[in-house]
Amino acid sequence: MAVDTTSPRDKETEKQRWDRNFADLLQELRVAQTGVQILFAFLLTLPFSSGFPQATEFQRDTYIVALISAAFATAMIISPVAFHRALFRQGRKPELVRYAHKMATGGLFFMLISMVSSVLLITDYVLHWKWAVALTVITGLWFVTLWAGLPLAHRDWADDDEDRDS
Repeated sequence: MAVDTTSPRDKETEKQRWDRNFADLLQELRVAQTGVQILFAFLLTLPFSSGFPQATEFQRDTYIVALISAAFATAMIISPVAFHRALFRQGRKPELVRYAHKMATGGLFFMLISMVSSVLLITDYVLHWKWAVALTVITGLWFVTLWAGLPLAHRDWADDDEDRDS
């Protein structure tokens, strides 16, 4: 008796692949959305804390960069929901997946800017500026390594071209 060794992905239709890719992307967006919303909420409350009036001009400028980039990240990460609502039941899943991928990538970029700016803001507030800059650079490099460097370095992990498209 022959054993079927084909992958379930080999049997899926193009429509099923787009549906799977969209579901996978939604799961990823849920994780990113939670993180950026928590950061955004923290940044929204910060000016109302008792220590904020003592912030330097540099710290206030850094705060604005962190706040606006968190707002941009939030908008981009949530935008696939609005796009999905606009295209609902129109059979345009490929366009939706491509758009959501671009928005997720852009949202992660702005989230990176917001995270690094927030680290700079807080470390500059509690430490000497040299330590703040050093820790911020290390943090930025860590994010870039985990979010871009490792994924790009391991793009060849897939066994075949179809898995790379997933």
